Amino acid sequence: MDKERVNLPLNEIPASWYNVLADLPKPLPPPLHPGTGQPLTPGDLAPIFPMALIEQEMSGERWIPIPQEVRELYKIWRPTPLVRAVRLEKALKTSCRIYFKNESVSPAGSHKLNTALAQAYFNKKEGVRRLSTETGAGQWGSAMAFACQLFGLGCTIYMVKSSYHQKPYRRSLMHIWGAEVFASPSERTNAGRGILAADPDTPGSLGIAISEAVEDAATHGDTKYTLGSVLNHVLLHQSVIGLETKRQLEMIGETPDVLIGCVGGGSNFGGFSMPFLAEKLANPKLRLVAVEPSACPSLTKGLYAYDFGDTAKLTPLVKMYTLGHTFVPEGIHAGGLRYHGTAPIIAHLAKLGIIEAKAYTQNAVFEGALQFARTEGFIPAPETAHAIRAAIDEARKDDGKCIVFNYSGHGHFDMSAYDAHLAGDLEDYEHPEEKIAEALQHLPKVG
Repeated sequence: MDKERVNLPLNEIPASWYNVLADLPKPLPPPLHPGTGQPLTPGDLAPIFPMALIEQEMSGERWIPIPQEVRELYKIWRPTPLVRAVRLEKALKTSCRIYFKNESVSPAGSHKLNTALAQAYFNKKEGVRRLSTETGAGQWGSAMAFACQLFGLGCTIYMVKSSYHQKPYRRSLMHIWGAEVFASPSERTNAGRGILAADPDTPGSLGIAISEAVEDAATHGDTKYTLGSVLNHVLLHQSVIGLETKRQLEMIGETPDVLIGCVGGGSNFGGFSMPFLAEKLANPKLRLVAVEPSACPSLTKGLYAYDFGDTAKLTPLVKMYTLGHTFVPEGIHAGGLRYHGTAPIIAHLAKLGIIEAKAYTQNAVFEGALQFARTEGFIPAPETAHAIRAAIDEARKDDGKCIVFNYSGHGHFDMSAYDAHLAGDLEDYEHPEEKIAEALQHLPKVG
């Protein structure tokens, strides 16, 4: 078998999603009601989510069947290829074997469509007419716009203001697929108006955009909210990435030594790495590496504590590594990684020492992206480039290991970021410790 490009047949698209909650070595701390501080009930989530997704969020079942209609739509681009980066290996003069799972081949250009289709399907089944959501760099927004188009749903997207202006063509993609898109914070919601009144020049943040999207859903009876990362059911849907990767590695007789993914909220890293949890627990030498920007260092500098998922404190409290729900990072080009917290599952496993985290500055990340593009040809999204940077650093150890990373999306709409890096105009940000400390002072007094 060709080991440079490993393809699976259509009939090997996973038939079920893998739920890592069934196999955690210690139970996940429960989400809490923002008003009472008591463990969340299904009824608490009903105003913003359909019951099928609430059941998945709280399920302890190891395998959740993928509806046939969703599985058929996965055939548009799944299974995705596992590719060996032989030209990058040669350039690095390394004895390591480097593979990447190419999730950029979806219509939206990223892994986000794996859960967008599922969420749109379950909302449609329960009679929802419109979905509201937020997006950072635009990968999630474009995936949700396409999914809503397929299921005949309205779609309203609150896009972080800095990315709204940096990435106009991702916005165009959402418009092509019928979504309405607003720069966040906006004048459309109480949350947005309040933040603009306090800081008219704010670059926005995912926390702010989440507040607007949740408020939109909660105040319209025909609308539900969708989230592209963080929550358990999102990582569940993304498990198709890791399940396919496991099968592809088995086909060529490879056993991974290092699995790498970028982390904002944690959806692509979780979906890619969580299906390998049993292997990690059996073999502590297997490394699961989460990579984030130094401008938004949730895992590497955040506090493990209960916090709100949004700025306006509308969401449940979840235990995660957080920089504080009031934290507003610099307007770096990896807009999808500008989130103040992390998925509770990812944070829990980091706290247990099962996964490790690294942080990089923008220019180091783009240097890795250029080396990858100039050898393998694919131009990565700034978010994806964080995983590439870490993979290159691992390969330079020249220790013969098998390195696999998730190529979570392409950078075809991120050319201004590459232009800035090539011109020497891209700034590196190390978020000041005092600003992190100030934001952490606003954590809720629970847990």
